[in-house]
Amino acid sequence: MRTSKASIEKRREHILKLLEYRENVSVEELAEQLKTSTITIRRDLDFFEQKKLIDRHRGGASLNKTNFTTNIFSSSLALNKNAIAKAAARFVEDGDTIFINTSSTALLMLEYITAKQVTVVTNNARAIFCESKENLYVVLTGGELRMPKESLVGDFAMNNINRVKAAKSFLGCSGISAKGGFTTAVLQEVAINEMMLRNTIGMKFVLADTNKVGRTHSFLSGSIQDLDYLITDDVASETEVKSLRAVGLKVLQVPVER
Repeated sequence: MRTSKASIEKRREHILKLLEYRENVSVEELAEQLKTSTITIRRDLDFFEQKKLIDRHRGGASLNKTNFTTNIFSSSLALNKNAIAKAAARFVEDGDTIFINTSSTALLMLEYITAKQVTVVTNNARAIFCESKENLYVVLTGGELRMPKESLVGDFAMNNINRVKAAKSFLGCSGISAKGGFTTAVLQEVAINEMMLRNTIGMKFVLADTNKVGRTHSFLSGSIQDLDYLITDDVASETEVKSLRAVGLKVLQVPVER
């Protein structure tokens, strides 16, 4: 039976996520986790290698950190992420200081912010690869560099974030649901996310594409009551969106141009 385009894209998205959190993954491990053949996995890795997103090695692959960093929006959900980031950027006003965490979607906001004299405080080390813009100032928190996601964590980052009171925060997540709250797959990022929320004076936004809405991951960064808005795409689970609204979260669903 022929595999649908949607299932291929979903599988490849999963492969990229595994590679992002692991230094390297073997073909056999990917095949086992995704319940598919090693031939299929090798075909997917060939696809990523042609796009220069990964480096192949005997029996597996690892992220090409340079090219993956500069093409972090090359996945099948690139359109969704861009639409979400563009919508989020409209909430940024002249003179705002905002928090952005390690989210690739939130980092995309830097391309779309048009407000003036905006300061972005982030623990996302990939921000150094973003194009500089007039009237947009990026401040890295410093801290321990955690690879391969290139997040800045630890006491140094925490101490610096604690000295900032932001007008708004725009945080990504690994999952968000009415029952499970706002969760991440990376333990070291929990304390950072919590402090960013705590030190935000105004509105607190979570940016999450369809793959993250309705999911719960291992580590809780905050409850739904800690948040003001979820910005997601127009294909997110209708049932989960209704559940999130029912517990008081404002949900903005943005159309994705296809």
